[in-house]
Amino acid sequence: MKKLFATALLGASFAFSVHAAQADTITVAVAANFTKAIESIGKEWSKQTGNEVRFSFGATGGLYAQINNGAPFDAFFSADTSTPKKLMAEGKATDYREYAQGKLALYSTTLPVATQGEALVKGMKYNHIAIANPKGAPYGSAAIEVLKKMGVYTQLDSEKKIATGENITATFQFVLTDNAQLGFVALSQIMAPTSPANGKGEYWLVPQEDYTPINQAVVMIKNTKHEAATKSFLDFMKTPEAIKIIKSYGYEIPQ
Repeated sequence: MKKLFATALLGASFAFSVHAAQADTITVAVAANFTKAIESIGKEWSKQTGNEVRFSFGATGGLYAQINNGAPFDAFFSADTSTPKKLMAEGKATDYREYAQGKLALYSTTLPVATQGEALVKGMKYNHIAIANPKGAPYGSAAIEVLKKMGVYTQLDSEKKIATGENITATFQFVLTDNAQLGFVALSQIMAPTSPANGKGEYWLVPQEDYTPINQAVVMIKNTKHEAATKSFLDFMKTPEAIKIIKSYGYEIPQ
């Protein structure tokens, strides 16, 4: 019996040591719109695997520049598909996957955008409308598509009514702080369970036909030193647990 107990104890000790040896920490660059969703996913992945993940958030274009400058990221969650494909073509990334489809929403803390969204934008009875910088943020490019389709972009631009945030997080803050009376933000920022928008203001979900679908893709950075853990994290994005979290933040899953 003593020998059996000792063997069992040794087995348990070995299992623990293997788990500890396999535990790893990865560093992941993430487009700002996906901040809250991936933080929730990261916690669940860490709980299940024992690995840890650190995030660096920013605009897609800015994160791409950091990767080109040698930033030690293991994976890159972009807010578009073109930037990850560009990294693949440049030989700097591998394992391309589309993980979410973002939705554009018009948000205001003071104006009745839920029922009068398009009419309010066209009426232009506001000081500023916020969008993300289209040079680095796909949500900004989508917002410009919508404004052009409405036929108001040129006038808004000439009257300097457009307030441009560095990324979608900054854009959201413009509206929350009333530095802009309304703005085009990511639906996920409003839907997040802990969003400061909960119970504050209202939003209009922009029709999908008014802008190019915002499919978002992730790639593994080719010179990662944590390939197994990074692949594990990317694989986890397709699990029922991760998909449930992604959808709860207002995203769809690309087909």
